[in-house]
Amino acid sequence: MQQKIRPLRTGARLAGAVASGLVAILLAYGAAGMIGGAIPTNAGWREAPTGVRIHIESNGIHTGIVVPVAAAGIDWRDLVRPEDLRDPRYAGYDHLAIGWGDRAFYLETPTWADVRPGTVLSAAIGSEHSVMHVDHVPEPRIGDDEDGDIRTIVLRPEEYRRLAAFIRASFRAEQGRHPAHQFGYADYDVFYDAHGRYSAIETCNAWTGDALRHAGIRIGAWTPFPVTVLGWFGR
Repeated sequence: MQQKIRPLRTGARLAGAVASGLVAILLAYGAAGMIGGAIPTNAGWREAPTGVRIHIESNGIHTGIVVPVAAAGIDWRDLVRPEDLRDPRYAGYDHLAIGWGDRAFYLETPTWADVRPGTVLSAAIGSEHSVMHVDHVPEPRIGDDEDGDIRTIVLRPEEYRRLAAFIRASFRAEQGRHPAHQFGYADYDVFYDAHGRYSAIETCNAWTGDALRHAGIRIGAWTPFPVTVLGWFGR
């Protein structure tokens, strides 16, 4: 009887050790992300008094950057076209919400209710299948953000052009198009194939931080979570 019990106890101890190890890894990852998000880059940056107004948004999982369809010599209509949408009428909106991320994670998790451990684990390990997520939207109105998930900042034209160059470089030149309504998103959403490898290090939120950093905006050194992006900007 003892010989049968010992393997069970050994297995239980092993499972407990694995579970403890995973918890430790997650805690370390979370701590590292918060520390990385608190280290400033472009520390001398100050918001422009006038210029191009952009917005940083979050749905609690993914962050994105809301930009004007046309401003400061940048026109996105050559890249993101009305015919890419299921309903081209939404292309009449004057802004685009743009984000980057793992294709499976984006397409399979439009809301928190859709998050599955397997999808998260697969994305954390890493994937070459990244996409750009683009929403055609009206400009968010200041004061309408009841949940605190939108930040508005004003950029100098040269800062905005650097930001736009970074975003454009993330799109594949011959990008594939994935109508978003097929994956539980709306008729004003569309996905495009993108450059870059998604991982636990280079998340959708880290991409947002990278884009803002490239533009010269004050942001954390590593921003893997929504809070590490939004926390740099006042409501």
